[in-house]
Amino acid sequence: MSIKLRQYKKCDGNTIAGWIKSERALRMWSSDRYGDFPITADDINKKYYENNGDCDEADNFYPFVAFDDEGLIGHLIMRYVDKSKSTVRLGYIIVDDERRGQGYGKKMLQMAVAYVFDYLGAERITLGVFEINESAYGCYRAVGFRETGEISVRSPYGEDWQFIEMEITR
Repeated sequence: MSIKLRQYKKCDGNTIAGWIKSERALRMWSSDRYGDFPITADDINKKYYENNGDCDEADNFYPFVAFDDEGLIGHLIMRYVDKSKSTVRLGYIIVDDERRGQGYGKKMLQMAVAYVFDYLGAERITLGVFEINESAYGCYRAVGFRETGEISVRSPYGEDWQFIEMEITR
């Protein structure tokens, strides 16, 4: 399996929006960070380019895609969460439905972890996952993420979902 990471481009928005086929999928992917379903490439691009991923500081938001010779495979964002730039948060993690279960998500995350530690120089990476998203939770654990013990309840879909914080350290 040979995949690469590159920075997100505006033209990637259509593909990523197309992977989100239901309101439930949107909420598992983004919690309450987007408005109504369906979302569009314009919604994603506005958030990333006009709103800096909802980040206050100008240089702390980095959207990426994973791809191979057949096209896009997955997507995620990285953003610093502290002024010392020692912790990076991953988010908006998604893999094309047709490529799930084949190890692409794990490979994409392994590459992202290496990028954060080796290039961005952070010491810690965090992410959150809904407990009901069993495939994502299993993937994160397989990459080496562990629960922090912090669990909250969110209701982005009108149901109470447990949200589990996870981390990996250098």
